[in-house]
Amino acid sequence: MASPASLPVRAVRFALDVANGRHALSKLVAPLLFLADAVLCVLVIWKVPYTEIDWVAYMEQVAQVASGERDYTRIRGGTGPLVYPAAHVYIYSALYRITDSGKDVLLAQQLFGVLYMAALALVMACYRKAGAPPYVFPLLILSKRLHSIFMLRCFNDGFAALFLWLTIYCLQRRAWRAGALAYTLGLGVKMSLLLALPAVGVVLLLGAGYATSLQLAALMALVQVLLAVPFLVVNPWGYLGRAFELSRQFLFKWTVNWRFVGEEVFLSRGFLLTLLGLHAVVLVVFLTTRWLKPARKPLPRLVVPILLGKSPFTEQEQRAISRDVVTPHFIMTAILSSNVVGLLFARSLHYQFYAYLAWSTPFLLWRSGVHPVLQFALWAAQEWAWNVYPSTSVSSGVVVGVLAVTVSLVWLGTGVSSERIRAAAAKDAAAKR
Repeated sequence: MASPASLPVRAVRFALDVANGRHALSKLVAPLLFLADAVLCVLVIWKVPYTEIDWVAYMEQVAQVASGERDYTRIRGGTGPLVYPAAHVYIYSALYRITDSGKDVLLAQQLFGVLYMAALALVMACYRKAGAPPYVFPLLILSKRLHSIFMLRCFNDGFAALFLWLTIYCLQRRAWRAGALAYTLGLGVKMSLLLALPAVGVVLLLGAGYATSLQLAALMALVQVLLAVPFLVVNPWGYLGRAFELSRQFLFKWTVNWRFVGEEVFLSRGFLLTLLGLHAVVLVVFLTTRWLKPARKPLPRLVVPILLGKSPFTEQEQRAISRDVVTPHFIMTAILSSNVVGLLFARSLHYQFYAYLAWSTPFLLWRSGVHPVLQFALWAAQEWAWNVYPSTSVSSGVVVGVLAVTVSLVWLGTGVSSERIRAAAAKDAAAKR
């Protein structure tokens, strides 16, 4: 019989075993949290007042499409012109019909509750496939802002986030074509998913091979064209200019991330060019030192053949890289880190952009290898900052600070040592003999 003094020790040991996946009950953590969040979603829809921001504008815009308008430059709503790609129009056109021309907001909220739970199921499946421990999972359901984005605002970012996680889910299971299709459909909802494109390209190159990745790139482009055909035939430049407007002007009053620099700096061209330059530099650093490093080839031997229209790998090298390098946690780490790097250097983040960050940060912090206490502290700081409305110099500083720390920790924690690379190369050489 255990002594009373040993009971707390055993309880702590039991809790740690469950939290770290070392107990049979660890498998129940994700399902129980999922059910708890389902109840929470019901309570949010039932008890928390709906806040109108973009829903009416979405409905006004798709109503014009339903009436026959196909010129993107003429489609407007109460908040301004239509600035999202064609998949957004099709999704909200369906919602327009289902919700009685957008009048049944409660039904829309319930549908977005289902959307949230579907996305959460994908997120949890991706986390489990990547080997994340159970103690990380509570962070996936505790975000106040994330529930608000889906069920109290009905933003299109919920659909884009769903497709982003569906992309990761498919690629983790080596369903390359399905993953590419999911990604391009998400991009067809909102161009924010362009931030993940560099890593998606690397994953397809290393996992599916050079020839297949080119075919999948063509497939993604073709889907974008097919989605946009009704609008392209009327005003192609108007569609491209509005749906993928890279030069869009952002208002200082709505920024969540750069308020602390002041309006004059925020609106300056120099600040924009600095962010673009830093984004490019950090992406190149991740590309060369993290995402492509496990391929065990110098960068010129990777880039030159690609520029010449050839695969940089032999058939045997390709199979080995796809098998040994492109693992579920590599895929998830690369895509989420690419996305977070993009968010760090974005000119302006609005509150709905948290849909792309809230479920990414817990995994990246765990993947960085820092102590769980620091993981939870950084997550809490991030959650606090994104719930300050309107944003302040302090809250925006915390937003940028946590993003910068996350990116730095991921880069530091996911390094591939030269010893490991040499060991893998020796293994390949032995296999050839």
